[in-house]
Amino acid sequence: MKIDNFDIKKRVFIIAELSANHNHNFDIAVKTIKAAKECGADAIKLQTYTADTLTINCDNDYFKIKSDSLWEGKNLYDLYKEAFTPWEWHKDLFEFAKSEELICFSTPFDITAVDLLENLNTPIYKIASFEIFDITLIEYVASKNKPIIISTGIATLTDIEEAVNACRRMGNNDISLLKCTSSYPAPVEEANLLTIPNLRDTFNVNVGLSDHTMGNSVAVAAVALGAKIIEKHFILDRKIGGPDSSFSMEPAEFRQMVDSIREVEKALGKINYQLTSKVEKSKAFARSLFIVKDVKEGETITEENVRSIRPGYGLHPKYFKEIMGKKFRREYEKGTPLSWVQFE
Repeated sequence: MKIDNFDIKKRVFIIAELSANHNHNFDIAVKTIKAAKECGADAIKLQTYTADTLTINCDNDYFKIKSDSLWEGKNLYDLYKEAFTPWEWHKDLFEFAKSEELICFSTPFDITAVDLLENLNTPIYKIASFEIFDITLIEYVASKNKPIIISTGIATLTDIEEAVNACRRMGNNDISLLKCTSSYPAPVEEANLLTIPNLRDTFNVNVGLSDHTMGNSVAVAAVALGAKIIEKHFILDRKIGGPDSSFSMEPAEFRQMVDSIREVEKALGKINYQLTSKVEKSKAFARSLFIVKDVKEGETITEENVRSIRPGYGLHPKYFKEIMGKKFRREYEKGTPLSWVQFE
């Protein structure tokens, strides 16, 4: 998958999720994008919806959040009205992100949002966990023939398969699946990161993590397990508040996560059994066969006069049993590395 000029096969794609962390203040949104760039993000992600494109303004019991979450007791319409990013901001935010050399894209929540993002030439689309059941939306997004990232937070294996098949029906195979735990914040013990390589192998797609845990350990571990995309909510300062503030990363935390991910990338390297010149030199500290007592010509090699010890300048220890009982050709001092020419 290539996103603009970014190749996720070569480098983990790190997304800073703006979400509602602007508190309806355009200047905060801009400052957040700038800070994301300074902290090492590769992309900034918006969410494109209004309260009316997500739900209806209704106050009966069905529209009250009952789950054990940060938003328990809130009315859905009121929550989305508080959290949405004004559509009139999108063009300016896309342009500002581009000026900062950040990839900007968004999660559309209905077809009208897709149309808006197409007009802004979004390079990629994201399907949110709670939209994975909206096959019509997924097909419409996939029909735009751009890379598509799908979070799997509330999906079963069958649900994921249906979403992937919807993309492929539209001729779009440029798919990435993100392991996600749709709990805010998410408990570390529910991350189940071993799902990441299984998603890759099951669906033959790129994989990653949309992470709602606190801290960076889960995200960093995901990279070690093959995640090529990491998404984290990002905020200038949790003190500014907002619906997503409590589980969002502040700049210093995000920077630390990025640095750790880049270190893990270097450490992963490639499958390689060749030794570097530096490691070859370290072989001098390995064990080898040495003469450990002064010996005379014709003396028999025994466990008393030859041992496997450090350093590594003598014969390989694997020959120890083979040379037992052979005779020394001449006398040798204690501390002499054993070699084939010394005995017969």
